[in-house]
Amino acid sequence: MSRVLKRFLAMESAAGVLLIIAALIAMLMANTALAGIYQEVLNTSIQLRIGELDLHKPLLLWVNDGLMAVFFLLVGLEVKREMVEGALCTREKALFPALAAIGGMLFPALWFMLLNLGEPVNQSGWAIPAATDIAFALGVMTLLGKRVPLSLKVFLLALAIIDDLGAIIIIALFYNHGLELTALASAGLGIAGLMWLNRARVCNLVPYLVLGWIVWVAVLKSGLHATLAGVILGFLIPLYGHRFSPSKQLEQFLNPWCGFMILPLFAFANAGVSLEGLSFADLSSTLPLGIMAGLLLGKPMGIFLFSWLAVRLGYAQLPAGVGFRQIFAVSVLCGIGFTMSIFISSLAFAEQAQLANLARLGILMGSSMSAVAGYVMLKLVLPQPAPEHEKQAHTQPI
Repeated sequence: MSRVLKRFLAMESAAGVLLIIAALIAMLMANTALAGIYQEVLNTSIQLRIGELDLHKPLLLWVNDGLMAVFFLLVGLEVKREMVEGALCTREKALFPALAAIGGMLFPALWFMLLNLGEPVNQSGWAIPAATDIAFALGVMTLLGKRVPLSLKVFLLALAIIDDLGAIIIIALFYNHGLELTALASAGLGIAGLMWLNRARVCNLVPYLVLGWIVWVAVLKSGLHATLAGVILGFLIPLYGHRFSPSKQLEQFLNPWCGFMILPLFAFANAGVSLEGLSFADLSSTLPLGIMAGLLLGKPMGIFLFSWLAVRLGYAQLPAGVGFRQIFAVSVLCGIGFTMSIFISSLAFAEQAQLANLARLGILMGSSMSAVAGYVMLKLVLPQPAPEHEKQAHTQPI
């Protein structure tokens, strides 16, 4: 059993599989006799008190505000590394996925707004279909194994990272709840301390994490979303140290925790949509339809159109060994919004449980259809694997 578990955890798609399992368990519990237990677990009150500081929240908000800040810390570390030495380190490398990501955020929002023009109460959800789930999309892609060119995988990774950065900016600008200036000033002082540590080339992670926790509390109290503190901390931890990379060391440590614990917990806490009381009219209403259309139609339209224009107008080049058919298949796969889309829906409809449920249904259906369609298209456009007898012939001694 332990050998099977180790082999599973070593798979690139393992984190995506766990996300799916966690979401299915949540849906099952929310729609059976276990619904009461499910809600009771999510509403379990957890209190952290240090002197005058009193953080008293249900488990659901600790997951969304606390654990997801750790995930966003990992995103910040990954984005910085890619910008300094990876797929985004030069203008030429960054421009093609950056333009594709802009199209992939713009068109889903346009589709959503088009279908919800007459529904002002729904329009705060415009950003829900604009995000791509890195873990899910890469997980589906890795199911095709070595048939996927490395350059295509790098394109998807770079696009999804820029997409995440765009989602972070959207959250900061459009989903805050009024600003508390004292807490905001405290966050500013903490960030100044992190910047000083970075400029002084301090490589010990402990002071960064302590100050990062203070910034998280201050941002949480300020009215901005607490996950922004994680991104800021990720950008200010130095990539290069005297003997080792503090940023890469922390990224390596956080990767399994985020992939195998934090994101599945988030999926479990947020994907449990109760279908009780929902009619077909609800399921076919403009809110879930707008999200589904944004993910399934808007994403591929925006990514592919902006990619095609970038190449045709001479602003960028296709990745080596990749054609437009593969780019289109990947653009369909990017309609898997799941984690970030659910996260944004929880902010957009924080006080409207019925709308939040409809939004999550739209996300689940749109993401599922995008995953299936993207996988089928990739399978059709990627080179076919060599037959087994040919592989054996190549390995015979001459």
